[in-house]
Amino acid sequence: MTSMNNQIENKLWATADQLWANSGLKPSEYSVPVLGLIFLKYADFKTQLVVSDIQATYTTSSRRSPSEADFQSRIGLYIPEKARFSYLKTLPEGTDIGKALNEAMRDIEAKNEGLRGVLPKNYQKIENKTLFELIRILSSIPDDLEGDSFGKIYEYFLGNFAMKEGQKGGEFFTPTSLVQLIVHVIEPYHGRIYDPACGSGGMFVQSARFVKRHQMNPASEISVYGQEKGETTLQLCKMNLAVHGLSGDIREGNTYYEDIHKSPGKFDFVMANPPFNVSGIDKERIRDDPRFRLGIPSTDNGNYLWIQIFYHSLNDNGRAGFVMANSAADARGAELEIRKKLLQSGAVDVMVSIGPNFFYTVTLPCTLWFFDRVKPGTERNGTVLFIDARNTFHQIDRAHRDFLPEQCEFLANIVRLYRGLPPEFTCESQAAITEKFPAGTYADVPGLCKIATVEEIEAQGWSLNPGRYVGVTERDDDDGDFYERLEELNEELERLNVEARVLEDRIGENVGKILDRA
Repeated sequence: MTSMNNQIENKLWATADQLWANSGLKPSEYSVPVLGLIFLKYADFKTQLVVSDIQATYTTSSRRSPSEADFQSRIGLYIPEKARFSYLKTLPEGTDIGKALNEAMRDIEAKNEGLRGVLPKNYQKIENKTLFELIRILSSIPDDLEGDSFGKIYEYFLGNFAMKEGQKGGEFFTPTSLVQLIVHVIEPYHGRIYDPACGSGGMFVQSARFVKRHQMNPASEISVYGQEKGETTLQLCKMNLAVHGLSGDIREGNTYYEDIHKSPGKFDFVMANPPFNVSGIDKERIRDDPRFRLGIPSTDNGNYLWIQIFYHSLNDNGRAGFVMANSAADARGAELEIRKKLLQSGAVDVMVSIGPNFFYTVTLPCTLWFFDRVKPGTERNGTVLFIDARNTFHQIDRAHRDFLPEQCEFLANIVRLYRGLPPEFTCESQAAITEKFPAGTYADVPGLCKIATVEEIEAQGWSLNPGRYVGVTERDDDDGDFYERLEELNEELERLNVEARVLEDRIGENVGKILDRA
């Protein structure tokens, strides 16, 4: 069925993309309405299931139509008849279908409080002909798709739109394989999950899939909380949750200045892909915020504000996993002091280097950070696991990479061995684990992973860069990849530029003090 779903996704996207190319619209003007139509098709699919179920419950003589309450109790959603995809697709081609779709979305919002203000209502910007063609191609989605197929189609379109929108697309979409690795490492089986930079909600969706894969019901095991500053991105998130049969407390707000969910000490799990290296944050507005009690960075860079938000949002048993710019692992000045405090707290658990080209919008590599507030009470106290995953990837095309399921499972299993847990083999990673860890227990592997003590980390200037600890694998010089080396040099330049800015600030402060005394 997975192969069939992939064929459907590819066919749908190819047609939708061709229509967009001939529309004259910007990607952002086209993407949200199309994703809204996928939501509408999903809602119609769920509605038809309820109708069939209700009618099968009654004898022919007592058969009745489902009520609004029937729909709400079974699928948490009610779609008025004239707002249903199955009705809209029967409208004659002379109809102002843009107006009809706008009205349908308003009617759905009026009947479903959780969707109020979420659905797109700008369909009249798109030509009638294009809208009818979009409805036609979405009508080709089979009604017998299994499981989470509509959610996967939505994600597939979301990812492709992110690629089309370039840098802006990176604001709302994190590559699925990175999200899956974060989820597999922090293992959110049960509890409250928080993403303060939730984008389109991918962290929540993958967490729910993780829970399902372990034979549990996400609706009863996890609750999700998110914050996002962009209204359009918030719409994408809520629609994404809806097509996956999920709901959550997702609110609009600027996380730097607004802690809408009163986050300190509240959450079992925190996951995020925040914007990197943000400048211009008003530090006076956050100086007394309890989320930043480890210190306010002196540099004009938001990375260590995000890191503190993630850390302080965890309860005493919490785990966090997040994406971060590589430069943060070696940042100096006040940021180093914050990193030192985090290490001394014992919560820093795992650091994973990710190679370039995993993101659709930038080629730079990144690092995954993981916190575990329980770790100080375990045998792992005083240590950090470093994994260099830069040589672990699947090449999609020249410019894009991801992890295959077995590669993601392999990396997560290294963490499980480090934690003294048995590995999981549902995605065929057993051969790789057996090759690297023949004894079936954790061991340092040069070029791949190493457990370092806090004393060793202190000797390295409190660096959390995995490359400083794991060493290198033996490789033929002829196998070197020019582009990979270029990325590594660019990464080093980025780190040096950060250090240069710190030194520049320090020189400016010292010169100012001298002039004040003169």
